[in-house]
Amino acid sequence: MVENTTLSRRLKAIIVESLNLEGTHPDSIDDQEPLFGDGLGLDSVDALELVVALEKEYGIRIRSDEIDPAAFANVESLSRFVAARRAEAKAAEGVAG
Repeated sequence: MVENTTLSRRLKAIIVESLNLEGTHPDSIDDQEPLFGDGLGLDSVDALELVVALEKEYGIRIRSDEIDPAAFANVESLSRFVAARRAEAKAAEGVAG
């Protein structure tokens, strides 16, 4: 759970920093707050920028067909998605190495 809390905090910072959300502090984003629409108000361009930032930060690859609205619904679901992708990447490294 500690790793997930740390991941959630970092994801909030990435969202604010990479999307230049001036006036929004990472701590003000609730884990359950919708990232799109009436929540944080992100749009499809923001989604693409967020994917690029996540790939860069965590060394993962996210194909366009893997951008599931449910995975990007809020910080909690995004944390699960990123944690799963990181685990897959580590497993693939173990197989390759």
